[in-house]
Amino acid sequence: MLAFGACRGERGGDAEVRAALARLPAPPPELRGGEEAYRRQCAGCHGPNAVGTEKGPPLAHRYYEPSHHADASFLLAVRNGVAAHHWRFGDMPAQPQVGDDEVKAITAYVRWVQREVGIR
Repeated sequence: MLAFGACRGERGGDAEVRAALARLPAPPPELRGGEEAYRRQCAGCHGPNAVGTEKGPPLAHRYYEPSHHADASFLLAVRNGVAAHHWRFGDMPAQPQVGDDEVKAITAYVRWVQREVGIR
């Protein structure tokens, strides 16, 4: 089961987001480094295209829209870890192997994914 099951009924229509993620186009060239870094550093828990897995929540979700989690929150999460709060996955440990520039590239990619699926 994908992580969307944990947030069924949340605003934003999970089915619409999943459908949009299924037809996500290739990112623009300037975001491909962020996509690769995301695949290498994040997808194991947060899933391909930020869809979520049984190990981590979907970042392509309204909970992570910029008005709720600013870009700086991604850097703080990577640096400090995150106590479980929205989801059932448990705490996220700090990810010291991910550099600041890599976090910025990953964040830009995730924000692009969010925009592509209608999360503004």
